[in-house]
Amino acid sequence: MNSSRSTIAASDRPEWLRSIDERGYALVPDVWSAREVLALLVSLADLSSRPGRAGIRHVLHHPVVSVIANDRRLIDMAQSVLGENAFPFRATLFDKSPDANWLVSWHQDTALPLVEKIETPGWGPWSIKEGFHYAHAPAYALNKVLALRLHFDDCTPTNGPLRVLSGTHRMGVLTDDDVSRLAAELEPVDCLIAKGGILAMRPLVIHAASKTRAQKSQAHIPRRVLHIEYATPGIVPQPLQLSTT
Repeated sequence: MNSSRSTIAASDRPEWLRSIDERGYALVPDVWSAREVLALLVSLADLSSRPGRAGIRHVLHHPVVSVIANDRRLIDMAQSVLGENAFPFRATLFDKSPDANWLVSWHQDTALPLVEKIETPGWGPWSIKEGFHYAHAPAYALNKVLALRLHFDDCTPTNGPLRVLSGTHRMGVLTDDDVSRLAAELEPVDCLIAKGGILAMRPLVIHAASKTRAQKSQAHIPRRVLHIEYATPGIVPQPLQLSTT
């Protein structure tokens, strides 16, 4: 009886939620309209990265970014995965183009921003990024995080899409050697989506960023993405405190 009810409940879940559970990522199209995206780009013009710069970290306190991060559409998505108390804690604006082009090798996102460095079992090594303390976190904490990436441009095979190794979020925190081995064994998926769409992803799904294949002499093909991360209260043990960045 219980097994039957569980099967029915699972089948009633939206496809993107099943994808998050099974694959560690999901593509959700048309969350923002093209007109809304254009208005957001105008409002975010003061955050435009300098030539040659790939993006800007720690932008959650920007008024427009804060409004986006707390928009009901994103909050509902985050809470559907993490629970009703999920909240945004970090945002990064990426702007990839022929002038600001970069390759990120296969990895998991394991570092979390913290208010101060307090040596805690299972947390570390530590680093400082743009004035914020970061520690690599254990799997139990990272499983309480969800990233939602709002695309301001069409993400195509030629403008540096994010690539993922489906299902690897279930393997816990992996060593660099394990990540390299899995990248050689598994078929990657390019996350292609039109502007206004959302890529939802778990931090432990192995992913990489390819370079844009457009040349500087060609028409400008940007790939602008607002990457917002959500968590649940109590994600870090006391006395550690999660930073809002």
